[in-house]
Amino acid sequence: QVQLVESGGGLVQPGGSLRLSCAASGLTFSSVAMGWFRQAPGKEREFVAAINWSGEYPAYADSVKGRFTIGRDNAKNMVYLQMNTVKVEDTAVYYCAADAAFQSVLPGIVAYWGQGTQVTVSS
Repeated sequence: QVQLVESGGGLVQPGGSLRLSCAASGLTFSSVAMGWFRQAPGKEREFVAAINWSGEYPAYADSVKGRFTIGRDNAKNMVYLQMNTVKVEDTAVYYCAADAAFQSVLPGIVAYWGQGTQVTVSS
């Protein structure tokens, strides 16, 4: 049974930083692409960042490029999202996702989703 468990969410002030983590189990982690998505209240879920199986090829939504960094540790079955210079509009529930095909992750056509972790950016 595949499980993706996010952690690290919370309340952060505008301009601050936060690091999200996602622990994966029940799959061959080093063979899958991973992604982060978010859903703000009243809005559809949107792509944030993705990374291929080896970690060589990250991809980002324009809204977070230059501020967020995705990374993975295949030895620990973990994927991370370092969020810097956060803005109020980054407030959302953040979801971890996994799929065998990197090209499926960006449009959100993925096999597995986590339960999400809340990030609130407010002063």
